[in-house]
Amino acid sequence: QVQLVESGGGLAQPGGSLRLSCAASGIAISPYAMSWARQVPGKGLEWVSGISSDGKEIDYADSVKGRFTIARDNAKNTMYLQMNSLKPEDTALYLCGKERGGDLSRILFEYDDWGQGTQVTVSS
Repeated sequence: QVQLVESGGGLAQPGGSLRLSCAASGIAISPYAMSWARQVPGKGLEWVSGISSDGKEIDYADSVKGRFTIARDNAKNTMYLQMNSLKPEDTALYLCGKERGGDLSRILFEYDDWGQGTQVTVSS
C-alpha cells in the first residue's frame, strides 16, 4: 500500500521560509515523477512544482518560480519543497503526488497517489 506523508508545514511570516518533506512508504519512488500541488478551501487542486524520476527535469508554476525549489532523494524515498520569500497567497494545504510514470507532467490526472497534505499559512 502506497503511503505519502507530508510534513514541514506551519505558520510563516511574509518573506519567510519553510521546507516541506514528502516521505513515501510501501513503494520506491525512484521510477516515478513526483509533484507538489496545493489546495485552498473552495478552489481546485493547483499544481505547484514537479520533478522527473531521475531529477533531471524540474518545472514550476509561474506563481512560485524563483521562490520555490523542488528536490528529491530517491535513496531516502523522500521529496522536498524549499519555499522562500513566502507570500500570503501561498497559504494552502500542500500535497505531494506520485505520477504513474517517470516523465514529468503538470496534469493532475496523471497522478495516482496523493498524501493527506500539510498546511502552510503565511501571515503577519
